[in-house]
Amino acid sequence: MLLSNFSKFSIECGTDEAGRGCLAGPVTAAAVILPKQLKNTLINDSKALTELKRKLLKPVIEDKATAYAFTHIWPEEIDNINILNASILAMHKAILQLQPQPEFIIVDGNKFKPFNDIPFETIVKGDGKYLSIAAASIIAKTERDAYMERIHAEFPMYNWKKNKGYPTKEHREAIRKYGITKYHRKSFRLLPEQLKLEL
Repeated sequence: MLLSNFSKFSIECGTDEAGRGCLAGPVTAAAVILPKQLKNTLINDSKALTELKRKLLKPVIEDKATAYAFTHIWPEEIDNINILNASILAMHKAILQLQPQPEFIIVDGNKFKPFNDIPFETIVKGDGKYLSIAAASIIAKTERDAYMERIHAEFPMYNWKKNKGYPTKEHREAIRKYGITKYHRKSFRLLPEQLKLEL
């Protein structure tokens, strides 16, 4: 079972992002504050769960959480500030929406920037260690997947409902055949042979 709290603070939030490695769509982050006494053996790193399990756990997390929020950062901004900065910005914006505001932040991974003078800790593979980060990973992933399924209807040839914008062989073949859309990240290497996208 995952650990409930990292710090001694009573209001601690976990934050994580989804979609960092995608070629299309937003990067999405969520922040979650869970009650300290919460026990749940099913909540885990979203990557370790099936899509069905994530969808079943999302309303459970939303019901049990003291507070939760998510934010999308769109491809134009990713291209402007780069994916690392966009991921951290998404986390900051998600945390900003929390009521109450956390006294301590735990972050999945090893990169973060200070936010509103709130102490924080980065934790590599934190989504497999702490409940609040795992919960944030589930919300970020399910919200992003739902968005990619919606825009799939606009450009079905890329099959985003299945690949969610990740660089699958099928997705890259569609880019080669049809070019790019307004949802693609132009700063990314969209095709293996591409050194730089001609704009």
